Amino acid sequence: MSCRSVAILLDPVCQEHDTGKHIENRSRLQVIEEAIEQSGLRRRLLSPAPRPATVEQIATVHTMAYIEHLQAIAQRGGGWIDADTVVSPGSYRAALAAAGCAIAAVDVVLARQAQAAFALVRPPGHHARPNQGKGFCLFNNIAIATRHALDTYQLERVLIVDFDAHHGNGTQETFYESQHVLYFSTHLFPFYPGTGLASEIGAGAGSGYTVNVPVPALTDDFGFRRIYGEILVPLAQRYRPQMILVSAGYDVHWADPLTYLGVSVNGIANIVAIVAELADSLCQGRMVFTLEGGYDRAALAASCIATLHVLLGDKDINDPLGPSRQAGPDVSDAIAQVKRLHAL
Repeated sequence: MSCRSVAILLDPVCQEHDTGKHIENRSRLQVIEEAIEQSGLRRRLLSPAPRPATVEQIATVHTMAYIEHLQAIAQRGGGWIDADTVVSPGSYRAALAAAGCAIAAVDVVLARQAQAAFALVRPPGHHARPNQGKGFCLFNNIAIATRHALDTYQLERVLIVDFDAHHGNGTQETFYESQHVLYFSTHLFPFYPGTGLASEIGAGAGSGYTVNVPVPALTDDFGFRRIYGEILVPLAQRYRPQMILVSAGYDVHWADPLTYLGVSVNGIANIVAIVAELADSLCQGRMVFTLEGGYDRAALAASCIATLHVLLGDKDINDPLGPSRQAGPDVSDAIAQVKRLHAL
């Protein structure tokens, strides 16, 4: 794997999203930033200054009614918008900052200031629907960044890879009828949010451009390596994206307290390596990662560091937590079903 220039996009305003004792809280970004400093990676990374997204940019994905509703809740002092998703007085500003980091990551990569960029943001985004926030997510950062790439840079083919343990229902909904986005998701099923069946393949002009690979509990490094190698690689080679965006959800790790998968830090690094190799061969290495889930602090930090090492082209990845102790299931049936649906 070649050496790459890599940028990280951080905005302290993201931490104004004050969720208190909620499992998605300020400590997530804190442990990542501390790990970057302790690893010595900071000096190897570009750190461009992002700007908050504009309302016009948010409105390329979300309805004005929802945007104004979220702003009003924050101005009133906050509240819950569903059973899982809390809004604080600073959450609206934080959500604009998070989306702005994802947009800036696209700009950095397409301006050739860096080959790859990682938007380290919260609140996360891939569950946010056009008219509704849910699942800890307020604005759909990766969907907004993708729309920016399509509209501002006139790209025609963008690949979104979502390896979060939960299906990115909001991202899927946003692009379900578009052939300009190939959405590929691996996710635990049945599990929250209950979407992401293999039979959900897109509609209209977008038929065939949504690819869901629901996996059973405890699916491990080997299972994910097979899925990404046997499904994502040929799909991407057929689609030939001009850019790859990744919803990086580290709740696939076996130590995560919310999920039931069996992936290790090394397994996550392997997924990132497959995506990076596809980017190198298909779209001049142009990749943007956005942070989604990941709730075990040690696993989250180690996985983010491993991701950055892979993006930088480093070969030796440290896995301080080791592999899962439970054997993973056979994913052959899941692979065969998706191959049949998508003529692979």
